Amino acid sequence: MSGPLLVFDSGVGGLSVVAAMRQRLPQASLAYVCDNAMLPYGTKQDAWLVARCVAVCEAAVAASGATALVVACNTASTLALAALRARLAIPVVGTVPAIKPAAALSQSGHLALLATSATVNRPYTRRLIETFAGHCRVQRLAADPLVAQAEAWLAGEALEPTLIEACLAPLWQDPELDTVVLGCTHFPLLREALVAAAPRPVTWVDSGDAIARRVAQVVSPLPLASEPQTAWLTREAPQLTPALARFGFAQVRWLGLDDADTALSSPAP
Repeated sequence: MSGPLLVFDSGVGGLSVVAAMRQRLPQASLAYVCDNAMLPYGTKQDAWLVARCVAVCEAAVAASGATALVVACNTASTLALAALRARLAIPVVGTVPAIKPAAALSQSGHLALLATSATVNRPYTRRLIETFAGHCRVQRLAADPLVAQAEAWLAGEALEPTLIEACLAPLWQDPELDTVVLGCTHFPLLREALVAAAPRPVTWVDSGDAIARRVAQVVSPLPLASEPQTAWLTREAPQLTPALARFGFAQVRWLGLDDADTALSSPAP
């Protein structure tokens, strides 16, 4: 039996991509790895981050026997895709902010990219906007606190509506803004809270379904689901176990880079 599709992120944000993959590819076998020991990635030096992504993904691919790797992290994708593809013998699918579909959806031509500071400031992001939304007005807004909000919420903590409203406030200075790109995979996890914090309706666009479609194009045949499906963490975090289970990962393991198969919890009955 072929190994699972392995979804990688620095934290729990990649679970939004998992949700999209489970909806579009319901029979596919998935595994998850998050480098929660080094969260957040956006504050790290580029060279260190590339080396770290390669080390974590190599260990997780070896541990899971993955058929393909999905880099469900915009920061990692803008830096480490070439290195990962050079080191791994399996297909690697990256993530980019959904600028192209957002530009097509917008009626006013006024968009916003809501992302982390790292993604907002990358030359790659500027080129993406110039290529696919050069005819649009695109506001780039860093909203790093939303990453911590998503992590805390999935760990069972309450959201802070005032903080979320403050992160979004600059968007509403443009009365013609009608489309917002969620340029961090953590942000779709907060979609309901983002909609509630918006003073007027806008279209929220993320990359999850596009990633799922790309995986279906690249990987054939798809590995079929078997139980239990496994999530790998680089730091023990028992508070995340219920959230991972809700996304279909009944088994959680610790990914030590020298000991990649140390179990943290037993499979759910």
